[in-house]
Amino acid sequence: MTDFSGRAGGALVTGGSGGIGAAICEMLAQRGSSVAFTYRSNAEAAETVAASVRDAGVEAHTGNPALEDPEELRAFADEAVDVLGGLHTVISAAGPHVPQMYLSQTDPDLFARQIDADVVGAFNLTVAVLPHLRAKGGSIVYVTTAATTVFPKRDALSSIPKGAVESLMRAVAVEEGRFGVRANCVGPGMLEDGMAARLMADGDLDDRALEVARTNIPLGRFGKAVDIAEAACFLASDAANYISGQKLDIDGAFTI
Repeated sequence: MTDFSGRAGGALVTGGSGGIGAAICEMLAQRGSSVAFTYRSNAEAAETVAASVRDAGVEAHTGNPALEDPEELRAFADEAVDVLGGLHTVISAAGPHVPQMYLSQTDPDLFARQIDADVVGAFNLTVAVLPHLRAKGGSIVYVTTAATTVFPKRDALSSIPKGAVESLMRAVAVEEGRFGVRANCVGPGMLEDGMAARLMADGDLDDRALEVARTNIPLGRFGKAVDIAEAACFLASDAANYISGQKLDIDGAFTI
């Protein structure tokens, strides 16, 4: 597939060293787009992803700006534009680890940190890239969560901030459509990799909880990071050129 090979510029991806972010970076590259991506701290994983991007025959550029710092993020976006020759796509797959706990047991400081990392970080990214997306009539896609559609217990630290991010994308869709900018969200359900894998490793999701979750999914199985990458790349492509302000849940029909 060559969805992006005819476009000037490249794509910026946040969280490119994570499970979902890496799959998105590699798929964008395979479909003809150069990629600039951010990572938090795992430079080794970032270099592995960058190598995969370059193996597809396109440019790779990496950096680790703090999403909570608007100046660092703006500088990285400007740098990506210089290296790639512009931005036609921005996809955010970054996000802090989300402990599973009841809302009533959540420490206010922890809640504030999640809001800062998710919501403030999303706002900072959005305002940093909008001038560049206007120039190309580009697209922005945020990876959020299916939990904003159907709320699972103990998931408030994910669903509440991500709900605000989805509202932000609706605002962008309404206000920036006049410049040809589209904005959408992808809502992952339970996956074998990405955040769910970390929750399994940390013991937040034990075997019993995983079996209950699997039983509640009509397809009877968990998804994969590549499933989210397919949806994100579709929404960023010309095949979705009249889709804006929407959220696509990728969850095996869990939210039906």
